[in-house]
Amino acid sequence: MLRLLSLAALIGLTIGLDPAMGQAPPAAPPVNRPKRQPPPTRDPHTPGYVQAKELPDGEVPPPTADGNFIIGPTHNPAPEMTVQEGVPQGTVYEFKMESTDSKIYPGIAREPGTFGRPDPADPTKLIVSSHPAPYTRRVGVYVPKQYVPGTAAPFIVGADGIDKSLFTALDNLIHQKRVPVMIAISIGNGSGDAQGSQRGLEYDTMSGLYAEFVEKEVLPLVEKQYNVKLTKDPDGRATMGGSSGGSAALIMAWYHPEWYRRVLTYSGTYVYQQWPYNPETPHGAWEFHENLIPKSPRKPIRLWLEISDRDNLSTRDDYHDWVLANERMAKVLAEKGYHYQFVFARNAGHTDRAVKQQTLPAALEYLWQGYPIAGKKR
Repeated sequence: MLRLLSLAALIGLTIGLDPAMGQAPPAAPPVNRPKRQPPPTRDPHTPGYVQAKELPDGEVPPPTADGNFIIGPTHNPAPEMTVQEGVPQGTVYEFKMESTDSKIYPGIAREPGTFGRPDPADPTKLIVSSHPAPYTRRVGVYVPKQYVPGTAAPFIVGADGIDKSLFTALDNLIHQKRVPVMIAISIGNGSGDAQGSQRGLEYDTMSGLYAEFVEKEVLPLVEKQYNVKLTKDPDGRATMGGSSGGSAALIMAWYHPEWYRRVLTYSGTYVYQQWPYNPETPHGAWEFHENLIPKSPRKPIRLWLEISDRDNLSTRDDYHDWVLANERMAKVLAEKGYHYQFVFARNAGHTDRAVKQQTLPAALEYLWQGYPIAGKKR
């Protein structure tokens, strides 16, 4: 399992164990990557998919209901996704974090013009060329108008950068007393994408390392710089993200349920993107629905997840169907008795913006069910 290793130690270890895990020989001159075919449109009633309730077009699931739902094909934005007159607006702060300041993530990047190549000895593994590389990440901090300085506040941590749509939704939902008065922290990734990149290392690694980075290097800065106090109660801490940021959100809670217990994901990458190879989780985040959730005692995690009918699909192996992965997630979550809500969106693509605009307010309200909201009428 990846722990607090220096970059040099990490690369040296992977080369020593398996050439597919370390740096490849010098790359050949860059070649044009094959044009990716658009993913097929999947039917939510495909045999083997979970049984789901099909809602009238334009509706979203009620925030109090567990289970599986189908929405679309129309995705109009919820009113809470726009600034409303008379609603107090929170303050948004921004700051930067440099790779030189991190003891956990000193920074890597894939060699320019290269991509992961299947290992001839094992096509389920990729040969990836990476090198040390610096990065700068941006962090956004939303503090609602209703926050009382010095009080311990619930909060949500988001992936892939500053999420203004989340902040607008929270302004309206907090005002309507549909979610608690919470702080939101949007953390940019360390650049790149997929295997061999800093983003891939952060988001697709099946370990507690990214949650530990947030806990030790991000949250203390937020508290110190903006005069806020973040709750230590895991029931008052949530994570969210899309694509690999979504799998990272669940990874944070799975490996550290003493820190996080509420998870919201769009087009979660519950597929095999992990690099370097880890024999403890040989199929990366696919292990969530293949082994980890089915074979582990139920954890105190509440999960909202969405997938789209035109979501990602790669046929290079049996572990890169995003729709199937999320369908399998819904199945095993139900079997283990988790509180979860699964949304299948018709007429939508990967991390579809229109779907997020339609569903985020109700998703957040579902996510925070059971958490006390001051002043809410019962």
